[in-house]
Amino acid sequence: MGMIDLNQAQWHKSSYSGGDNNCVEVAVVDGQVAIRDSKCPERAPLVVSRADAQAFINGIQAGPWE
Repeated sequence: MGMIDLNQAQWHKSSYSGGDNNCVEVAVVDGQVAIRDSKCPERAPLVVSRADAQAFINGIQAGPWE
């Protein structure tokens, strides 16, 4: 993945977070998905393709989690 400009990124936090600062935030920029820890927004985010992000979500939803 190449470098993307995150200066204008619109970060989104899960509604399940309860408004605290203990969750994951995501932003879609130039067709890529940036993921960061809301406790440390100054750290470099993980950036993946939309397809990889969707595959991760699908895997989480498929479970099972033991």
